[in-house]
Amino acid sequence: MRLIDQDEVRERLTYEVAIPIVRAAMIALSSGQTRQHLRSIIPLADGRMFGIMPGALGERGAFGAKLISIFPENFALGQPSHQGVVILFDPDSGAPICVAHAGEVTAIRTAAASAVATDALARPEARRLAILGYGEQAEAHLRALRHVRPIDHVTVWGRSPERARAFAARMAAETGLPVVAAMEVEGAVAQADIICTVSGAQEPILKGAWVAPGTHLNLVGSSRPGPVEVDEDLVAACRFIADSREGVLAQGAEFLNARASGRVRDDHVVGEIGQVLSGALAGRQSAEQITAYKSLGHIVQDLASVQALLSGRA
Repeated sequence: MRLIDQDEVRERLTYEVAIPIVRAAMIALSSGQTRQHLRSIIPLADGRMFGIMPGALGERGAFGAKLISIFPENFALGQPSHQGVVILFDPDSGAPICVAHAGEVTAIRTAAASAVATDALARPEARRLAILGYGEQAEAHLRALRHVRPIDHVTVWGRSPERARAFAARMAAETGLPVVAAMEVEGAVAQADIICTVSGAQEPILKGAWVAPGTHLNLVGSSRPGPVEVDEDLVAACRFIADSREGVLAQGAEFLNARASGRVRDDHVVGEIGQVLSGALAGRQSAEQITAYKSLGHIVQDLASVQALLSGRA
C-alpha cells in the first residue's frame, strides 16, 4: 500500500495539476458518474470535530473515504487545523492501495475548487480580491485564484489585526502583489471583484449591503449546519450555486438560515458548479449579478486528487 505524505502532496499536487482534476471531478459528480454520501460529523469537546466522507469514482472506479479531524485551536499553535487520511481502494480487488495526507489534499483541492468556480462565475476582468480570514485556506485561495484571474490587488481581514498584517506581509513577499490588511470587513470588500470567506466565524461577518453588484463570492469557511459567514440578505441577493446541491440543502449553513427565515426556498440553489462547467446550467447572467459558490467540499475531489498522485498524473 502506497503512503503519500504531506510533503509529497504539496510538491506534486500543484494548482496547475489540481485545478483541472477538480474541475473534472465536479463535472463527473453533477452528471451522476460518481457517487458519494453526505459527510458524517461527530462533535467532540471544545469545538473539535471528527468527519467521515465516503465516495466512489463510478461503479467500477476507485473508491474510498476521508477520515479527518478538525481542531480549530491548532492554527494558533502553528499546526494544521485539519488532519487525517484519504484512503483509496482498488476497484478490482477491493484492497486499500493508497493512504494520503488528508490535510494537505483538503487545503489544495478546496482552493482549487474555488478557482474553478471563480473561473466559471467571476467577471472576466475581475482583478481585486478580498479574503476574510488569514489561515491555511486564505493562503491557498490566494495562490489558487491567481491561476484563473489576473489578480493585482488583495485585501485581507481577520479578527486579529496583528495576524492579518502578518498574513499580508508574508503573502506580499511570496506573490509580489500588494496585499493590504483591513481593519473592518466593510472596508476590505468595498472595491472587491472577488470575495473569499475562509474564516471560522460562527455569526455573519459579511453583509449583503457591503457587496457591490457584479461581485463573485466563494463561501468556504462553514462546512456544516450552524456556523455562518454571510447574512441572509446576501444569500437572497445572489445567484446561488453549490458544489453539491444535496449537500448544501442538508448542510449549507448560510442557505439553511436564509431558508428557515423564509427569505429563500430550495430552488434558490439553482444548481451545481459541475452543471455550469458542462454547459447544462447558466452561470453568471449579467455583469451586475452577484454570484455565489457555496463550497462544502466533496469526497470525489479528494479521491480524484489522490488517484492522480498514485497514478503519476500529478
